[in-house]
Amino acid sequence: MKIVRILNSTKNNVVCEKCLVADNFWTRGKGLLGRKGLPADEGILLSPGSSIHMFGMKFAIDVVFLTKDDTVTDFVENIAPGKAHIAKDGGFGKPFAALEIVAGQIKQVELSIGDKLKRE
Repeated sequence: MKIVRILNSTKNNVVCEKCLVADNFWTRGKGLLGRKGLPADEGILLSPGSSIHMFGMKFAIDVVFLTKDDTVTDFVENIAPGKAHIAKDGGFGKPFAALEIVAGQIKQVELSIGDKLKRE
């Protein structure tokens, strides 16, 4: 899988230092399943992905939903194992991708709906 760095262009900070890009059926299906945790600097970008589920997961995460141009349109903080979330439009366009990051990261980087992210 490809690894990218996710930056918040709006706030000029790093959202995810080492983000795996899951852009096919198998990598999106596997996601973070089977892991016991997620290091603070890692995440996974599910593309396409406008909803997520936490069935079979062993830890909580934060999830950021992005439009095709990587604008934050919705997010959910500290979503627990066994839960699910379908992204909302948020006023910035249709959700297209889901960025799964360590729980607490959204608050730490002060992410907001409408922020523009950038992959490098």
